[in-house]
Amino acid sequence: MLIQEQINVNTDGRGTYEVTSDVQQIVESAAVETGLCHVFIHHTSASLILCENADPSVRNDLERFMARIAPDGDPAYTHNNEGPDDMSAHIRTAITQTGLMIPVKNGRCVLGTWQGVYLWEHKARGRQRQLTITVYN
Repeated sequence: MLIQEQINVNTDGRGTYEVTSDVQQIVESAAVETGLCHVFIHHTSASLILCENADPSVRNDLERFMARIAPDGDPAYTHNNEGPDDMSAHIRTAITQTGLMIPVKNGRCVLGTWQGVYLWEHKARGRQRQLTITVYN
């Protein structure tokens, strides 16, 4: 059995947006007892992460870390078609993930106690982001 759905996530700009419940809902509707769930983001300036879901300071610290290793407006960048955050957003995406594979058991994603699925927006301005969730056994 295979089910595939797309969802849109509106962001308010740079930061993390939890999509765990959206993913879980699609997995539950797939009626797959044991299998896999693949989550894919269709963008080159946003990514996906499995991250701590209890303490938001973890995600804030990740954002500060990224700002140090991929700063906006670095004069070494030649690509800046969409502004000073353009190349830094592409770097952040390239060193994180655009797809996540999560096991499914008893019709639900098997996540750790403190794990959540997050869309990580790397652009300063808000965007609409598209995710494809594929569930199969």
